[in-house]
Amino acid sequence: MKAFTKTKYGGPEILQLEEVERPSLKDDHILVKVIANSANPADWHILRGKPFFARFSFGLFKPKDKILGADFAGTVEEVGNYVEHIKVGDRVFGETLKGGAFAEYTCAPANVCAIMPEGIDFPKMASVPVAGVTALQALITHGQLKEGESVLINGSSGGVGHFAVQIAKAYGAKVTAVCSSKNIGFVKTLGADQVIAYDKENIHQHDGKYNLIIDTHGNLSHKDYKRMGQRGVMVGFTTLGHMISVLLNTTISKFPLTQFTAEANTKDLETLATLIQDRKIKVHIEKIYSFNEIPEALRYIEAMHTKGKVAMIWESADSSRDIDNEKKTETANIV
Repeated sequence: MKAFTKTKYGGPEILQLEEVERPSLKDDHILVKVIANSANPADWHILRGKPFFARFSFGLFKPKDKILGADFAGTVEEVGNYVEHIKVGDRVFGETLKGGAFAEYTCAPANVCAIMPEGIDFPKMASVPVAGVTALQALITHGQLKEGESVLINGSSGGVGHFAVQIAKAYGAKVTAVCSSKNIGFVKTLGADQVIAYDKENIHQHDGKYNLIIDTHGNLSHKDYKRMGQRGVMVGFTTLGHMISVLLNTTISKFPLTQFTAEANTKDLETLATLIQDRKIKVHIEKIYSFNEIPEALRYIEAMHTKGKVAMIWESADSSRDIDNEKKTETANIV
């Protein structure tokens, strides 16, 4: 099978498209024919081995895992022992931060995969796992968001942010979104009640009060959280030093602030699939690349100005047919 491989740390230019052996099936796993992927900041962090402490998990001097990639959507080719909720032929989506998704086939634990909703194409569902689960867990699992509460979402137009705005609205919250002035219209279409343009208003001086602060961009200080919110969740961070500073100040002040790494699971993926099926979440894909342009897709998202998500398609008749069918469905609904 074809796969993008890496044998050292570096930029997208080190990735090589080559023929490798198809992964063997394991117990509790499924073998998936990959039809679409999406790119995440985690991919280029892992590719570059940055921040350095991450290498203790992914390989100190060189990568432990040869194939990069977390998000995928495709069809099930084989099912391992003890897998009950997925069968051969199912259309599934999922993720594994250990890598292996930027390939024609991937073997993933069944408990980080879920069935795709009907009528939604592979690129859109491949764009959901990492970003969607991160947004859901930030708001609900760690943020404990309740209906009627107010939430400020910093970095509301990116992959995680655009899901967070929609999920918060689906759970009955009042949403104030922070983004650049050029993305105000986009964020309003997601359902934001109010929008703050950070290039017009200094968010570090904003005096609004909110029940929950979600920072997907990673530039809010401890003072910002404490000034504006009753509790906070830090999803991203600009530098390791910034993250340590915020967390140390949190420990000293006892302010309820959580920093976490999202972990996919079937239940959360099914929740997201239902929200998408019910049209409470719309996956926005800014650009779609061919599979052989995966390095270019990573370069694009590394610039960190993406609106929504970036997806990549492995060429196959199945993926083309699926995308065409969804377009027909959307046209019928409009009519």
